[in-house]
Amino acid sequence: MKQIPLTAAGAERLKGELKELKTVKRPAVIEAIAVARDHGDLKENAEYHAAREEQGFIEGRIAELEAALSNAQIIDVTTLGNAGRVVFGCTVELFDVASEGEVTYQIVGDIEADISQNRIAISSPIARALIGKEEGEEAIVEAPGGTMEYAITAIHYK
Repeated sequence: MKQIPLTAAGAERLKGELKELKTVKRPAVIEAIAVARDHGDLKENAEYHAAREEQGFIEGRIAELEAALSNAQIIDVTTLGNAGRVVFGCTVELFDVASEGEVTYQIVGDIEADISQNRIAISSPIARALIGKEEGEEAIVEAPGGTMEYAITAIHYK
């Protein structure tokens, strides 16, 4: 099976989520199913169907996390010989030439990407355009929304 790149911090976040799903959410949904079952007719029992649906989501996420963690290649960015280049796991500060705004992204594995936390997937157009570039260089990003131009202002390895 193909190895999935993960940052060390991302692997810990996923392990924490897996633990919460198994120890907190799974038992809670099992209890909710049992309570709903006690209400009688299962065909017209909305609580029962909602709990079963939630159980399906939880079990699916558990399977997804277990598969990802078992196939993970954990990469510690602090041990890479990065030599001032943008690499997997680093945090990049960018200047958006068009909007004249600044943005900071960490380049992470696909499963740990979360744009609300400024973590972008290695497979994203922005990350692909940045990999290998150095501080001071510009990156042209061909994205579905159009072409964007960024200047790399800083690279951090933490």
